[in-house]
Amino acid sequence: MLERLRAPAVPEDAIAVRPTPARLLLAGLTAALLSPVTACTTGPRVEPAALVAPAAASDTIVYGHQQEPPCVYGGWIEQGYLSGQILDNVVALDDDGRVVPWLAESWTVAPDGLTWTFRLRRGPTFSDGTPVDAAAVAANFEYWSTGGNSTVQAWIGGYFDAARALDDRTVAVRLSRPYPRFAENMTQPYFGLQSPRALATRSEEENCTAPIGSGPFVVERWNRGSDIQLVRRADYDWAPANAQHSGPAHVARVDWRFVADPTARTAALRSGELDAMYDVPAFEWAGLEAEGYALARYVTGGRPQQISFNTERGPFTDQRVRQAFALSLDRRGAVEAVGKGVIPYDGNGPVSRSTPAYDERAAARYGHDPTAAAALLDEAGWHPGPDGVRTRDGHPLEVVFPYAVNRTVNQDGVAIIQALQQQAGTVGFRVRLVPYPPSAAAAGAYSGPGDYDLMIGYWTAVNAGILHVNWRRDLPDAPNKANSAFYDDPALEDLILRANSEADPDRQAELYRSAQRYIADRALSIGVYDRLSTLAVKPGLRGVRQEQSQGGPIFHDAHFA
Repeated sequence: MLERLRAPAVPEDAIAVRPTPARLLLAGLTAALLSPVTACTTGPRVEPAALVAPAAASDTIVYGHQQEPPCVYGGWIEQGYLSGQILDNVVALDDDGRVVPWLAESWTVAPDGLTWTFRLRRGPTFSDGTPVDAAAVAANFEYWSTGGNSTVQAWIGGYFDAARALDDRTVAVRLSRPYPRFAENMTQPYFGLQSPRALATRSEEENCTAPIGSGPFVVERWNRGSDIQLVRRADYDWAPANAQHSGPAHVARVDWRFVADPTARTAALRSGELDAMYDVPAFEWAGLEAEGYALARYVTGGRPQQISFNTERGPFTDQRVRQAFALSLDRRGAVEAVGKGVIPYDGNGPVSRSTPAYDERAAARYGHDPTAAAALLDEAGWHPGPDGVRTRDGHPLEVVFPYAVNRTVNQDGVAIIQALQQQAGTVGFRVRLVPYPPSAAAAGAYSGPGDYDLMIGYWTAVNAGILHVNWRRDLPDAPNKANSAFYDDPALEDLILRANSEADPDRQAELYRSAQRYIADRALSIGVYDRLSTLAVKPGLRGVRQEQSQGGPIFHDAHFA
């Protein structure tokens, strides 16, 4: 098994020092899957000059992924995994957590921290033949800031002012307030560049199914419900500084298949239908490793799989009830029983252990103490009922806990949630679990304050700036649907904003830790386990690496031995 945790970073050009994790590099991966082709929907084709002819099967990687997104490009991590094969970024993140060149060969930051100037390399083009120049970068910032990507908006909406081309190769990005980790956040695949001509002239559906980027692969065809066929660009020669080579991809094709069932994915890998698979079930880990498959586990930074309490309505508006629920759970025991040593327990709700400025005190705030939980519920007026469920004023202590199966939570996660349901029941909570499908999640189900009492979910990120994404207030003139606790606190928001703009790394880290303790003390969110990006790769497949800001597979360097 290959795994590397975070290590301190070194200064990058004029950018502030950022202590960020080193990431796992997978020496051999990629993929394939089963499931017959159903209703075949062909996406728009790119210009043939950018492609090579179909290759023999030995030059095709078949990769099995667990989720099919609605679009190739978008603000969801599953879209980021796909678009990372097709779109390039201005900068990249290396294994030591440093920001390194990609489409930009250098950059500087003004003394006031408000203007970032990127000098672009010569030569890169989008697959429609248009140049990746300063005007294209500025156009993408305009696209993002006006609604082109919700996740990019969540990261830079409170900071981005304007972007303009100073000449063909120089673009200046103006911020409204200092943001020392700005370039670091731009390494996430959501910041992948698209052809401005394509955005302006193609339909929304065309840009959804086959975005035009400058990456090593292009979308040839999307068979909805089955797979996406990616084909190599023959003229690609501008890989990021942390890639193993700069030229075109070694393989001619990637058959990116969608197989939701983890048992089916694992069986397809073992049978040879897949060359690599994503999201390895914990109970299969040891067996696959013993059989010679290369395994990789990437602990994503940002927010772990955590439980948010609805603080706007219902029983969890009372801090004592939130704390009682947290104390009623043996979260570590549940995770370790299901996780088989693969899934890490993480008690910190706001920030995952692989994120710089992680706070151990926040993580340890609530242990398993049913006696203390019962006392808090008594104090809050919830008394034991004849069926074991506590009541107050004739109303049972019933809480609604929805979760998106095979989108936010995989099968291992479902087993953990079910164990927590039983544990909370021992002190008098009736937890009503409501599983719902990915299609409902994509449509925005269970997203409002009247829809749930508890919500489980994660947000991947490079740094503790995720606190601003998740805990910024949801205001009429500045909505924030990522605040799943519906918590409105100007003091917390101000603390996080000061951390985001703090130039001194040590001072910034302490401000981020203070925010984590603030959230933990009020039991607004409790951690359960770290969100993983895992891969299993058959022997003989080399050079598949995990992208360092999110952990998705990258196939540009992959090849068969």
